[in-house]
Amino acid sequence: MIVRLRGSLVSVTLNRVVIECSGVGYEVAIPASALGQLPGEGHTLSLHTRQIFREDGQSLVGFLSSDERDLFDLLTEVKGCGPKVSLQIISDLGANTTASAIASEDGRTLAKATGVGPRLAERIILELKDKVRQHAIGRGDTWAPGLAVTTQTVDDELLDALLSLGYRRPEAEVACSQVAELEGTVEERLKAALRVLAR
Repeated sequence: MIVRLRGSLVSVTLNRVVIECSGVGYEVAIPASALGQLPGEGHTLSLHTRQIFREDGQSLVGFLSSDERDLFDLLTEVKGCGPKVSLQIISDLGANTTASAIASEDGRTLAKATGVGPRLAERIILELKDKVRQHAIGRGDTWAPGLAVTTQTVDDELLDALLSLGYRRPEAEVACSQVAELEGTVEERLKAALRVLAR
């Protein structure tokens, strides 16, 4: 079982990276939410991985932290939420928002992920809310560094505007949180959020 890889980042394509370790290149699927945190090609990258075995072959899924991988493992335990859907949830929402939504029983947020309908969202919450809360208490009220299990207040209008412009939910939510205290119209706050994203 391959649980960790550390080596040189060879390439990044869509939601996959190739990492070279001791002369061997490994193709690893990663959540889209991690793309903005990757080092440049040729730099060292460390991934916490989970090896997936299927009838038609094997694959690797990688995360920047062991906590994200723990969340992925929990999601795959839910019926109807296999590795592909679990990775998509973290890609669409980010680990922070996913864990927060489960802990606060926010099915509406979970259902925004591709492939997740209201029924699956309810099942995820029902089966995982206690485990997520327990994990958070054991980690000092956080699932991962900087990840609070309480759902942050997000400006829905501003968030929808950023999503409609093509920004991914994790980066859009970060921008929203950084301009949360600003007053003014949606257009004015949108301009401020776009300046944050342009940094």
